[in-house]
Amino acid sequence: MYHNILVPISFDTERDVTGSLKLARLLATSEARITLLHVVEAIPTYAMTYMPTDYLIEARKATERELAKLAAELPNAQAVVIEGHSGRSILDWAEQNGPDLIIIASHRPGMQDLLLGSTAAQVVRHAACAVHVVR
Repeated sequence: MYHNILVPISFDTERDVTGSLKLARLLATSEARITLLHVVEAIPTYAMTYMPTDYLIEARKATERELAKLAAELPNAQAVVIEGHSGRSILDWAEQNGPDLIIIASHRPGMQDLLLGSTAAQVVRHAACAVHVVR
């Protein structure tokens, strides 16, 4: 059983967060703190010129609302939205906040993942705590 669980959440369509949330509930002690973390990656400057001015603000608000809904389903859970590169930012957050478990969803790897590495693979390789990968 774990006392401080980090669950990175991706809202990509091919990712199903239900397995990660069920596992967090199952592995958490009754007083465990569960953090649902979403990383907002930077949009290239050239692409921003094609987006409405308030797009980033509205997108972040929508993400925060969705993450808060998910956190409300778990005991002692909080929703955190940060900015940065997914893999590195998850690892940095974990280093600063000391979870004893990271539960991360993964998709079926493709050729691009073998050459570049996926977020889940980066977290598995470099996390200082236990990592459970959910497919």
